[in-house]
Amino acid sequence: MVQLITEKKPDWIRARFPSGETWQEIRRVLEKYRLHTVCDEAQCPNKGECWGMKTATFMILGDICTRSCRFCAVNSAREGRPLNPNEGEDLAAAVEELGIRYAVLTSVDRDDLPDRGAGCFAGCVTALKHRIPGVQVEVLTPDYTEAELVPIASAAPDVAAHNVETVRSLQGIRDHRASFDKSLVTLRAAKLLGLPLTKSSLLLGLGETEGEVLAAMDELREADVDILVLGQYLRPSSRQVPLAEYITPEQFVRYGEAARERGFSSVISAPLARTSYHAREGHTAACGGNGHAD
Repeated sequence: MVQLITEKKPDWIRARFPSGETWQEIRRVLEKYRLHTVCDEAQCPNKGECWGMKTATFMILGDICTRSCRFCAVNSAREGRPLNPNEGEDLAAAVEELGIRYAVLTSVDRDDLPDRGAGCFAGCVTALKHRIPGVQVEVLTPDYTEAELVPIASAAPDVAAHNVETVRSLQGIRDHRASFDKSLVTLRAAKLLGLPLTKSSLLLGLGETEGEVLAAMDELREADVDILVLGQYLRPSSRQVPLAEYITPEQFVRYGEAARERGFSSVISAPLARTSYHAREGHTAACGGNGHAD
C-alpha cells in the first residue's frame, strides 16, 4: 500500500506564485471571456512561471468533469455544465488579445455528451486558425475513439496529445472508464488520421518501478508517439491518492536520456513538468527546431 509522504517537500519542488501585471492581464482576459484554464482547475505548480511568460492552457467544455480520477483536483459530477455555444469564438478572441502564438487546449471529460465534446474541440481549433493566421494549436483530449477524433483531425491541430497518466500497474488511480490500452487506441488513431505529432505524459512518484516506466516508454514508442513528458506527481489535497516518493532531478535526467534513446523526438523530463509545460518548446524540438512537422 502506498504510504503518504509527510515530510517537507524537497528543495527542487519549488513553484513561483503568480504576480505582476502579466498575471493580472491574463486573469482579466479569462474573466472577460468566461474561460477556464487547467492552470487553475488542476492546481498546476507551473502557473506562476507560465502566466509570467504570458502562456496558459485553456480548458474547454466547462469546469466539471464526468470522471473521478484519484490523482486529479478538477471538480467532478455525473453531468457537466451546459456548453457555451460561443466558446470557440470567445477562446479565439482571448488568445488574440493576449498575443498568444501557441495555444494549448484541454478539457474536462464529458461522457454526458453524445460526442463526448469532440465537436467542441474541433470548433475551437477551427475558430483559432480562422481568426489568428499562423497560430499553432495543441489539443490535449480525452480518450477519444477514431470516429470521435475525425472532426478534430479535420480542423488540423499541430499536436494531438493524450495522457496515459501512469504505468500499467497503477492505472487504478484513473477513473474506471479509462485504461492504458484505451489511451494507446487514441494515440494510434490520431496518427492514422494524419495528425503530424502525438504526445503523452507520465506522472511519477505514485509507486511505479523504473522497469515499469521504461516499459511504458516502449509501448508509447510502439504507438508512434513523438513527444513524451515526465513529471512528479504532487498531491493536490488529502482527497487525492497519496504520494509514494519524490523522484530526484538526477533520476528525471536519466529517464529523459532513456526516452531519447528510444526515439522520442522531443522529451521534457523534470519534477514540475506537465503535459502543457513548455509545450511550444517541445513542439519546436519535435519539428527539428523549425516549428514545422515533416
